[in-house]
Amino acid sequence: MKISVELTLSPLQDDFEPKVINFIKKLRQSGLTIKETPLSTQVYGEYDEVMGVLNEEIKNAFEAIDRGLIHVKIVKSDLSDYAADF
Repeated sequence: MKISVELTLSPLQDDFEPKVINFIKKLRQSGLTIKETPLSTQVYGEYDEVMGVLNEEIKNAFEAIDRGLIHVKIVKSDLSDYAADF
């Protein structure tokens, strides 16, 4: 089953930028299809593979920050080729 996931990691601390950059770099190394915007990162692939990577990398990101949150949206569909038609 293919899924699309949108993530926004928000460390609630002053030195947040290196933590976010590291999180994104780890996702890039996963071999999954990744797209980035200034506000979020999208991950595409098979459910089990995507969720396995996210489980590990979200845990690692939370262990690296004092406080923070992550917004996650999951769609049951591969939207990696989405293009607005308007």
